[in-house]
Amino acid sequence: MRVRTPSVPYPLTRSSLSVRVRLAPSPTGTLHIGTARTALFNWLFAKRTKGKFLLRIEDTDKERSKPEFTHNIFEGLKWLGLNWDEDPVIQSKCLQAHRAAIQLLLDKGLAYRCYVNESELDELRSDQKKQGKAPRYDNRHRNLSLQEEDNFINEGRTSVIRFRIEDNQSINWNDLVRGQMQWNSSDLGGDMVISRRAYGKEIGDPLYNLVVVVDDSTMGITHVIRGEDHLANTAKQLLLYQALNLPIPEFAHTPLILNAEGRKLSKRDGVISLNDFREMGYTSEAMANYMTLLGWSVPEGMSERFTLSEASKQFSFDRVNKAGAKFDWDKLNWLNSQSIHELSPESLLENLKPLWLKEGWESPDYEWSKDLTELIGPSLIVLKDGVDQARPFFEEPSMKADGVKQLEVEGAKKVLKKLIEKLEKSPFQKFDNAQAKALLKEIAELEGFKQGLIMKSLRAALLGTMKGPDLITTWGLLARVGQDLPRLRRVF
Repeated sequence: MRVRTPSVPYPLTRSSLSVRVRLAPSPTGTLHIGTARTALFNWLFAKRTKGKFLLRIEDTDKERSKPEFTHNIFEGLKWLGLNWDEDPVIQSKCLQAHRAAIQLLLDKGLAYRCYVNESELDELRSDQKKQGKAPRYDNRHRNLSLQEEDNFINEGRTSVIRFRIEDNQSINWNDLVRGQMQWNSSDLGGDMVISRRAYGKEIGDPLYNLVVVVDDSTMGITHVIRGEDHLANTAKQLLLYQALNLPIPEFAHTPLILNAEGRKLSKRDGVISLNDFREMGYTSEAMANYMTLLGWSVPEGMSERFTLSEASKQFSFDRVNKAGAKFDWDKLNWLNSQSIHELSPESLLENLKPLWLKEGWESPDYEWSKDLTELIGPSLIVLKDGVDQARPFFEEPSMKADGVKQLEVEGAKKVLKKLIEKLEKSPFQKFDNAQAKALLKEIAELEGFKQGLIMKSLRAALLGTMKGPDLITTWGLLARVGQDLPRLRRVF
């Protein structure tokens, strides 16, 4: 896949530019459901406004970023149907532009080198904690003389680069979701580190808030759509946009996804990766549908079941909620079951076949597989259910308690014995539902057995349990692979 390395800032004139939005995930893990939901909102807004949806991989965390995670992000977005409109930007390839921006801030006196070491910072935090104060850097190296800097360098100290944040500035923006926002610069923790430690006059690795501003400007991003956990970052980044004299995009901060207890969805909740949902058997259509509903309310008259194309015609930020969105498994399962039930037998089989092959199961022929799919399809909630429900057709099932109980009913084994005798004398050359029903009726009439006893005993013998799909169709599928008589005989 090609990647793009922007070299100069995009010529921004907000009134004349079409919408350009981006997803900017870090490849330090598999695609998180929260990131995927952010991607959906960005994509829907771009489609609604006839703009562009872009992708930037923020891989500057060298130790944790892995190529396999980048691949997982690409594949997850494609699976959902979220194609991007330009080649992805790889953040680590934009290092020169990031360092140039830092140097510009240094030259303008808006940033400075800070030589405070870790032990001094720990002491500062400890003192603040004892006094009941929030952690905050005290800006002690803001106005070092050249001689003082040289002394620190000669001591072998490294320096970070900090951006000056003056106290008591009012930072304001009109958030597309939350309305008018106001932040006091005094609440941002003091002067902000924008570059990691380096020796001498070097510029270390640029940090998140700085690189995001540079990259978004370079890519011509007009709207930054992301989670509400970035609100403090937005306040800091607005100061950087102003300091670098860059056009400021609009911001929209979407609600977090919460668990049933109202806490932010996390690893403790088990399933948080899009890949997990895919492996559990959720369809891409149902996942895209459900995640769009996590924080967005459909307009009056619109069904909660929709395609991405349908949602893109209706999406707007005035219907994005401010409150957190609680994850509802029941709704997701319902949407997924509806998605599965709408699949043709052929399409459903295409989804189930890889799951069956993974179990080592081989179907006798395509028609048999399709008939099995039609039989179990209406009861599937997730695709993985197609493994459990197909298992009795590929493997001889063990006897469950309810099956054993049925076979102990008076007359049950006698019924099955008569059925075996009939089939051994006149086996089905080709199983026919009508012929099978006629045989059961004949046994009932000639031997005086009740129809219910025959049907229940046959089900217990074939499946080992009283639960399962249509009995005659089940019998037919097993008969076509020569498994009906062996299962009847095992009862004795």
